[in-house]
Amino acid sequence: MKKILVPIDFSKPSEYASKLASTIAKKANSEVHLLHMVELPTGFVDMGAGTNFSIPESMLYIRKVRDRMLDYKKQFFSKNENVIHAIRFQSPFEGIQDYSKKNAPDLIVMGSKGHTNLEEILIGSNTEKIVRNSDIPVIVTKKNGDHFTPKNLVFASSFKPEKTQPFERFLTFAENFDSKIHLLKINTPQKFENTQETNNRIKQFIEKYGLKNYTINVYNDSSIEKGILNFSNKINADIIALATHGRSGLAHIFNGSITKHLSKKSIKPMLTFKI
Repeated sequence: MKKILVPIDFSKPSEYASKLASTIAKKANSEVHLLHMVELPTGFVDMGAGTNFSIPESMLYIRKVRDRMLDYKKQFFSKNENVIHAIRFQSPFEGIQDYSKKNAPDLIVMGSKGHTNLEEILIGSNTEKIVRNSDIPVIVTKKNGDHFTPKNLVFASSFKPEKTQPFERFLTFAENFDSKIHLLKINTPQKFENTQETNNRIKQFIEKYGLKNYTINVYNDSSIEKGILNFSNKINADIIALATHGRSGLAHIFNGSITKHLSKKSIKPMLTFKI
């Protein structure tokens, strides 16, 4: 992970993502790119006659954004050696996409404004758009990342052969930390298979990677999303990793609401890989 991109909007979720990214970057010795998108005020582009937004006001506005960016960098990345900041005059989604194409980060870390469940985090937001369309792995967090120590990483999958590429990218992330990998297959009433068959498929899936610190887990639950969250809470996982299918986004996985009794603390940072 040579480069980590952190889109920020100075909100609390951005702060959580920044703290998480700072911790990861220190461990992996990564270069951090802070990106802030400014959606131009009315009249900014056409600053000729008839607009109320003058050139001096425009310059003052840009200067204030820049100063705030510099203060933010000092506040959250003072212990990181290589931090680059950029301001782009675009919508959040377009700005992140364009910046990623130009600078080729290895990881994107984003905050989420979701409140109660996993569906709110990943469905129907700029964050979800990035997760759905980005060819770069994305971590989404809604928790404070001050004391992030990724000792237990969950990789949830069906472990079909075509999903080896996301797993290899996951291992690239995991090798930066002395972490235990928990391989997880969820059984549901609609899609059930016996434990022996699943165990054999997972063993075949990982045999070429020479893993040492890992567990194989088959977990039964009423839905995939409940199973992932319940198992992750059970082992106190630090990150949940899974693959997504491009245009269909995460709706094919998280196609129902998460039970209301799951507290905010049950939501772990999500690491997603596009297939």
